[in-house]
Amino acid sequence: MRFAPRSIAVRRRVALSVLVVLILASIPTSFASAYNAHPKLIVVIIIDQFRGDYLERYRDRLGEGGFRLLLDHGANFTDCNYDYANTRTAPGHATLFTGAYSNGHGIVANEWWDPKKKKMVTSVEDDDTKLVGIAPDQTKDKAGASPHNLLADTLGDELKLATQGQARVLSVSLKDRAAVLPGGFAADAAYWIDPKSGTWITSTYYRRDLPKWAQDFNTANRAAKYWDREWKNTNGDVLRSTAHRKSKDGSDAGFYEVVGSTPFANEYELEFAKELVVYENLGAGQATDLLSISLSPNDILGHQVGPDSPEMAAMALALDREFADFFTFLGHQVGLADLWIALSADHGVSPLPDAAKKLRIPAANLDAGKLEAQINAALAAKFSHAASYMKFDYPDAWLDQDAFAAAHVKEHDAEIAVGEAMKQAGLRDYFTKSQLAEGEVPDTALGRKFLHSYSPEGGWYVMGVPQIYTVGSSKGTDHASPYTYDTHVPLAFYGLPFRPGTYRTHAEPVDLAVTLASLLGINAPTHAVGRVLTEALAPAHHSENAAGSPAGPPNERPPQ
Repeated sequence: MRFAPRSIAVRRRVALSVLVVLILASIPTSFASAYNAHPKLIVVIIIDQFRGDYLERYRDRLGEGGFRLLLDHGANFTDCNYDYANTRTAPGHATLFTGAYSNGHGIVANEWWDPKKKKMVTSVEDDDTKLVGIAPDQTKDKAGASPHNLLADTLGDELKLATQGQARVLSVSLKDRAAVLPGGFAADAAYWIDPKSGTWITSTYYRRDLPKWAQDFNTANRAAKYWDREWKNTNGDVLRSTAHRKSKDGSDAGFYEVVGSTPFANEYELEFAKELVVYENLGAGQATDLLSISLSPNDILGHQVGPDSPEMAAMALALDREFADFFTFLGHQVGLADLWIALSADHGVSPLPDAAKKLRIPAANLDAGKLEAQINAALAAKFSHAASYMKFDYPDAWLDQDAFAAAHVKEHDAEIAVGEAMKQAGLRDYFTKSQLAEGEVPDTALGRKFLHSYSPEGGWYVMGVPQIYTVGSSKGTDHASPYTYDTHVPLAFYGLPFRPGTYRTHAEPVDLAVTLASLLGINAPTHAVGRVLTEALAPAHHSENAAGSPAGPPNERPPQ
């Protein structure tokens, strides 16, 4: 395998940067077509819970060849915000690859109440499929996963359709939803890990057995080397240990829980991604291939320590080094002139409420479990019928239709009753599924965000509007609000069609799939609402403006 060794140091990275400049200056930028492999490979990288201000925050500490490949030699949009309220992992990944919000792609949350099964289900679990890659006794009572809940197709699906299946589309993440949803319906495979062991798995939706290279990866027990290690910062301080320990409930902690909250898990996932590129021959076919990589550790750690902790800074800088190594590998394996890279995130995150309160900003840690009990008690008193009326995944409530039917309450009235109980429990406001379905929201930016969050999936529900800097966990922090700290994410592109620069025109994550589809000459996904980011695209035949000077990013958003 042509892996770039990790011992390659700064000189190699500087040489890579110089090579990038020479390539971008010397190769025509006008010719791109998915139909004959120009580019050979597109890699879309999603960093879970990577807020939009992080790149600027850490910029002076970044090395060469990692994030700087996109910042210095790519198009970087600094004002990219989701225009919806349900800033969770599953909706975010679906949005990035469909070019639509939840009212288009249907993924309203990570999980929701299924009125037929009478329980909460995840966004990708599918009883008609089974897990592949772990022993049958470990898959007992576990559903497989598929994109069956998507109501729209994805960039990868359109790439497959345009090339009659010649394009290869694959996706990787530690989380099933962050692998399945980006790949869409037609993906060749999506891979994620078994949370306990770290073993790479998939589902029968894609294939009956793991490919031999993935079996070999698992058989070699590559996850084992990340246990019993100390994660240290550049000063030598120990930030975290992956020594075996117990979970809060006394059970043995698994790979996802322990190693997943360290940079070692990013290294592990990128190891797997390298082998996937090599053994699946990505970038070697007659059509453009697409690889989605969603990196979860930032989110696992961020919930615990918040965005302003030394650990989060160390995580970002460690990932920067991993990217430098991975991009060097891609340069050798595919070639920089034949590669496009896009970078974004599925959502941001709130500061730790205690940190905000120290600055006299209103903030709070709430206990969603206690709020759920309080709201259910209020409903029982209102309807004179004791029941568990709703499940609360702060700030959203998922209603048990049968419980309301027993109290002779219909959907509209049930959702209003829950919403009012939520306000009494401390939420700022609410929007019911019935209201959203009819478009009955204020003609405001906030109203539009909640309209974009609507989905017909999930039975009856109420979306709460939280107070600022208020999260539903008693410790740590969270996301899932309509506020900028949760909606603001990076958006950056690298490749020949993109004019390097920092762009302060407004962009949204829905623009990613639409822009790439336009450049590839294929249809945008079925429900896409994004725009082509033309201000960041290099002129078709030259790189100078009419005055003869290098063209730079405009100061204003182009007319819509």
